[in-house]
Amino acid sequence: MAQPAALPPGVLSLHVLPAEHHDKDWDAIIVPAGVKERLLSQALLQLRHGRRLSTLAGLPHGLIVLAGPPGTGKTTLGRGLAQVAALALAKDGATTFVEINPHAFPSDMLGESQRNIMRLMQDTIPELAARRPHTVVLVDEVESFAVRRSSASFETNPVDVHRATDAVMLGIDAIARNHPSVLFVTTTNFIGAIDEAFLSRADLVMHFALPDAATIAQILHDSLAELAIHWPGLRPMLEKREQFAAIAALCDGWNGRQVRKLLLAGLAQRLEVAKNPALLTFEDLREAARKRGGVEWVGAAAPSSRELFPDVPKEMMHDHDHGHDHGHVHAKTRRK
Repeated sequence: MAQPAALPPGVLSLHVLPAEHHDKDWDAIIVPAGVKERLLSQALLQLRHGRRLSTLAGLPHGLIVLAGPPGTGKTTLGRGLAQVAALALAKDGATTFVEINPHAFPSDMLGESQRNIMRLMQDTIPELAARRPHTVVLVDEVESFAVRRSSASFETNPVDVHRATDAVMLGIDAIARNHPSVLFVTTTNFIGAIDEAFLSRADLVMHFALPDAATIAQILHDSLAELAIHWPGLRPMLEKREQFAAIAALCDGWNGRQVRKLLLAGLAQRLEVAKNPALLTFEDLREAARKRGGVEWVGAAAPSSRELFPDVPKEMMHDHDHGHDHGHVHAKTRRK
């Protein structure tokens, strides 16, 4: 059986889209319809018409920046965008989807960061772009890739930071000219840390906000619907929209990831529910929201391990000595 080819340096993953198992990312992020339409329109404009638009004086750079607090779904939506754009373009050919690891490029060696980035922008991405009609490149946490040079002047080895960021700009410009069917989708939690020249090249900078109460309620509902696929006894809860709204009011200021984790916290509020998630109640979710998913250090002392699970028969208890598996030792002895 042939071994899979090694990924190029700095490439985190490589996919051919559209692919069925990539559908969920786009649907998982709940934002207004206009937000997704604007994002998809920008992507299709570049991927479908980039070659013609590259003749304009103010050519597009094929660069989208998704900015906002952690946990707001930027990376997931970036992945979903690649899939939905690939679906829209499927009749014109497949799409290469590349995820870049920006942390793979900085180096302590003088000039090495610049060389790593130049290799990516001048060799790797053009070579991947030549394989198929359309290419989407996702760069997460781009602030570590295009460091703000005005701030780097006071940091260690600012010359290398300047050169590396210069290499990013030169690479973006060259790919925009020579490979106009490449779209860069980048995310950042700290837009102030990104170089101004990089942001000026963006065709779209989309600012993400924390979800409002209605969105939080919808995220909770959708998350519970996913859980109900495995435990159908939870389905009646889905009809009680007012309960989701009440819990959402307790989650003001939470990001989307925290809201989804609330369901797991609700399942872990009581041992009975952890053993059988079909017993989950809205009270479990309210308690988890009130504790912000954590715990309270109050109440009586916890029971002992055997008090917790008294119904485990003695014959099911294994005789271990200092962590060794005697059954394994005995097997060895018999082989001798």
